[in-house]
Amino acid sequence: LHSAVTRIQVQRPGFNYTFAHICILNNDKTCIVDDIVHVLEELKAARSSNRTNFAITYPITHLKDGREVYNGHQLGGVTVHSKDRVKSAEAIQLTYYLQAINSLNDMVAEKWESIFCDTVELFQKSNRKVKMYPFTSSSLKEDFQKTSRVSERYLITGLVLVITLAILCCSMQDCVRSKPWLGLLGLLTVTLATLTAAGIINLTGGKYNSTFLGIPFVMLGHGLYGTFEMLSSWRKTREDQHVKERTAAVFADSMLSFSLTTAMYLVTFGIGASPFTNIEAARIFCCNSCIAIFFNYLYVLSFYGSSLVFTGYIENNYQHSIFCRKVPKPEVLQEKPAWYRFLLTAKFSEDTADSEETNTYESHLLVWFLKRYYCDWITNTYVKPFVVLFYLVYISFALMGYLQVSEGSDLSNIVATATRTIEYTTAQQKYFSNYSPVIGFYIYESIEYWNTSVQEDVLEYTKGFVRISWFESYLNYLRKLNISTGLPKKNFTDMLRNSFLKAPQFAHFSEDIIFSKKYNNEVDVVASRMFLVAKTMETKREELYDLLETLRKLSLTSKVKFIVFNPSFVYMDRYASSVGAPLQNSCISALFLLFFSAFLVADSLINVWLTLTVASVEFGVIGFMTLWKVELDCISVLCLIYGINYTIDNCAPLLSTFVLGKEFTRTKWVKNALEVHGVAILQSYLCYIVGLIPLAAVPSNLTRTLFRCLFLIALVTFFHCFAILPVILTFLPPSKKKRKEKKNAENREEIECVEMVDMDSTRVVDQITTV
Repeated sequence: LHSAVTRIQVQRPGFNYTFAHICILNNDKTCIVDDIVHVLEELKAARSSNRTNFAITYPITHLKDGREVYNGHQLGGVTVHSKDRVKSAEAIQLTYYLQAINSLNDMVAEKWESIFCDTVELFQKSNRKVKMYPFTSSSLKEDFQKTSRVSERYLITGLVLVITLAILCCSMQDCVRSKPWLGLLGLLTVTLATLTAAGIINLTGGKYNSTFLGIPFVMLGHGLYGTFEMLSSWRKTREDQHVKERTAAVFADSMLSFSLTTAMYLVTFGIGASPFTNIEAARIFCCNSCIAIFFNYLYVLSFYGSSLVFTGYIENNYQHSIFCRKVPKPEVLQEKPAWYRFLLTAKFSEDTADSEETNTYESHLLVWFLKRYYCDWITNTYVKPFVVLFYLVYISFALMGYLQVSEGSDLSNIVATATRTIEYTTAQQKYFSNYSPVIGFYIYESIEYWNTSVQEDVLEYTKGFVRISWFESYLNYLRKLNISTGLPKKNFTDMLRNSFLKAPQFAHFSEDIIFSKKYNNEVDVVASRMFLVAKTMETKREELYDLLETLRKLSLTSKVKFIVFNPSFVYMDRYASSVGAPLQNSCISALFLLFFSAFLVADSLINVWLTLTVASVEFGVIGFMTLWKVELDCISVLCLIYGINYTIDNCAPLLSTFVLGKEFTRTKWVKNALEVHGVAILQSYLCYIVGLIPLAAVPSNLTRTLFRCLFLIALVTFFHCFAILPVILTFLPPSKKKRKEKKNAENREEIECVEMVDMDSTRVVDQITTV
């Protein structure tokens, strides 16, 4: 396999590049290859010469030239005899290092990586007994973007389901008052806003990434609720009013809360799109969300508002809500077939008594269900204890999950499932998790290496690690020669330089020390490095992140100036910032929103209740997503930030209606709040869940996390809107004044005023009042 890889050629005009042309070179101008390759070559040579005394030790082994090499990250699944002698190994990891010094070299290297994967897969077909998992520098990017391609048909399926359900949610048996077109146009409004944002991002040079899959669901939750709330407000208007007056009432009733929640979305995602967020994918996601939310607000005001006016005129003219034809009178319909009468069923105003005028929309299934059954059931005295008990169970399970929250650092959580990244990381964690990757320990100042105390300091900083480089080996070499390490500076540096020239076992480490020659031919050591490896647990991948943080803190407080580095630390830093930065931004935005809304809401109790509700929802979502095997990573944190806005979107109208209500009992205002806003919440929730369900079938870990988080946010928020809040608000503040008893019809006072006017003038001469 190694031979096949090194023979790979990249054809360019006039020249064919091989691995030797683009590899990173050693001091002897040969390609750097893994030490395990040299071990295998010596093992092969020993076998061909029938030598049986060659042994491989683990994790450090010795080569024929006397060099000590570390193989802990190159041999996996190792079984050892006594004295660390390797009996067998289940896996071998080979790494090839390529240069990227200019654009041409980078292009050739990228092409070489592509051919490398094809070569390994071709080699796998002819050697089926051995499993091979290729992975390159571009594999993670390709597999991350693959989620978009495998999600297309599932998203289209979800869109069809949402369109169908949105039309059904706006339909009713009355063909005049039914609004199926508004369900479709509401979804079209959300789609137009999403497409507008995507177009602006594309035109301004923004880069697409798979986290954008969450934006349609952000828009679906916010945009559809706004359109359904407007439709619900339309149902509360009087039918004898002009369309302009009804539209004005709709905007006055629903657009204030929709404007406030839109502002909250813009602030939250605006902070995420600011330079405070140091993750490009998260920043672009928040920027795209901000643009989509803003245009959705404009489109609801203009496009959807105009559509509402248009359907309002159709209703006032008694035209069919779908076909726009004039609906005939009932006496004319009696002469038509049954199917014709069914399609044109409508209630005319002259056929409706004054007492029934406000109930013309009750034929809508959801309105009828909430008003006739659910509101009375949820506020029933015998139901409340069970709801409270259920809430305590909810809190208990959420707490159990919250105490087990784990921070996700696995790269496979953001890519599609059947990809090279998943296969490679799974194999690597299975076979190569006993030791951490090789960590470079770089001392970048001129220190007194000849000083015994300095040597002890350096060894103390690296205590607990397997040291696999020159420093400790050289000190042991000096001790074996019975040479004191407490020599003067000049003698020490001369001996150091000469020993590398004379001792072959240290020739490999000659690049680990940088000498500097001063004006008087005095040689000084200006920098040095050693390589460290830490023992890790197979099931604790987060230990690598803890190791990074420990070494980083140590480098800030130590006497010796040093830095530590490993390529995997790049991902660890990304992971740390992907969780920390969004959480920090969400806290800033939450504080800003609380301060901002304190000046806008009519009652401070609305803020109090809203804060408690958001806290309860977020606490439950974090707990249950942990129980559902979802880790706290960039995707889940972005979903939690969206969950704050989603909860405010749905719960704020309910709470404001209840808190601001006067003159009735708490139970009466709870029922009223559910009747006014419950239909819009229920319609939005059903469409949202139906759109989410196909996402669960996408073969991608990213969409799996997205589905589980968004599903829990919607479910827990719905549970609070329709169960927890309606019950708790009936016996907790604010208090309500009981309704005054109205006098019955028999005791009603009738007052009549009559004016007596002089016929010759306009002067009032008397007033007669009759009771």
